[in-house]
Amino acid sequence: MADRAPLDHDAIEQLLGRLEGWTREGDTIRRVYQAEDFPGAIHLVNVVAVLAEQARHHPDIDIRWRTLTFTLSTHDAGDKVTMADIRLAEQINDAITTQPAAR
Repeated sequence: MADRAPLDHDAIEQLLGRLEGWTREGDTIRRVYQAEDFPGAIHLVNVVAVLAEQARHHPDIDIRWRTLTFTLSTHDAGDKVTMADIRLAEQINDAITTQPAAR
């Protein structure tokens, strides 16, 4: 699949320029998000879980109270960044943008 081919350094940097909040860390891309509260953080994780299942591409998610860290790389591409990671990062950003206010 073309979207699972590793991207080169320049392509990753160019694409990250369009992804608010995402940074490159080695062979991964990462975003840290601070939710309004713990239930909001878990709600976002559940939304991302559905998106990841639909894409058949799963991020590493670290939950620390209301701080979420999403880490993406493509395991079957040698743990490198691919277009599948960029697309899921875009979907995560959309989910963050539509995150409901604290309950």
